[in-house]
Amino acid sequence: MLKELDPLLHSQLRLGIMSLLMSVDSAEFTFLKEKTNSTAGNLSVQLDKLSEAGYITVEKSFKGKKPLTTCMITKQGLKAFEDYVNALKGYIGT
Repeated sequence: MLKELDPLLHSQLRLGIMSLLMSVDSAEFTFLKEKTNSTAGNLSVQLDKLSEAGYITVEKSFKGKKPLTTCMITKQGLKAFEDYVNALKGYIGT
């Protein structure tokens, strides 16, 4: 029996964000925006959804006078991502 794919991670942009955060300690909003080729508004909404689920933490601060948003994956997010990948492997038969 196939495992259900986490609908929160099944979104292309949210999956992209999580994939990027898996490979770094933290990432700035501008980095994520550039790498995912998303708009600031859409990225912000998706980060909020991942944060509300406990998959990432979002820290807001300032770099000089400019606002700085930094994101990090949580242990819960790491487990959710690993579970998602394992469930996906079940679908593709590996």
